[in-house]
Amino acid sequence: LINIAALNEEMKKGLFLVLIIANLFLVACAKQQPSPPAAMPSVLLMPDEIEWTEAPPSLPPGAKIAVIEDDGLKNKEPQKNQGQPFTFRLLLPINYKIASHTHPTSEHVTVISGMFYFGEGNEFVIEDAKAYPPGSVIIMPPGKPMFGFTKDQEVIIQVHGVGPWNIKYSNPSDDPRPLQP
Repeated sequence: LINIAALNEEMKKGLFLVLIIANLFLVACAKQQPSPPAAMPSVLLMPDEIEWTEAPPSLPPGAKIAVIEDDGLKNKEPQKNQGQPFTFRLLLPINYKIASHTHPTSEHVTVISGMFYFGEGNEFVIEDAKAYPPGSVIIMPPGKPMFGFTKDQEVIIQVHGVGPWNIKYSNPSDDPRPLQP
């Protein structure tokens, strides 16, 4: 420890100045700390509590969606979900096809029920797809082209990741959304 009484006036002033600067530095660093994220609400759902609605227009007609987590998807505004987790389920009808597409973020898919057929590539090639039974997991990196389809049974998949969720079709003519002027 420093014996303050033994210090001359110049040394005391210097020590005092160093302490003030150190204190200002600590205050400045504390102000730059990011504020803690808003507390995420718990989501506790039983199967019969999951609400299904029509899937967004970015998917071919016929699918249903159950948004479990992410108000951006619920409000059809996924761009507002930057950096936030999302979880949703898709109910895909018999003989349903999702053309080759990419996503701007990683996509994690879990097959909940039915046989889901999934392939990688810029083109929809049935022979390149593999059958994924319930319990299967597919994790695709951002920008990786993929496609999926069902055959003779409905399929439920669960999709999760960090937003925003979006879809870009490899061939623009496969995009079911109306053309924007």
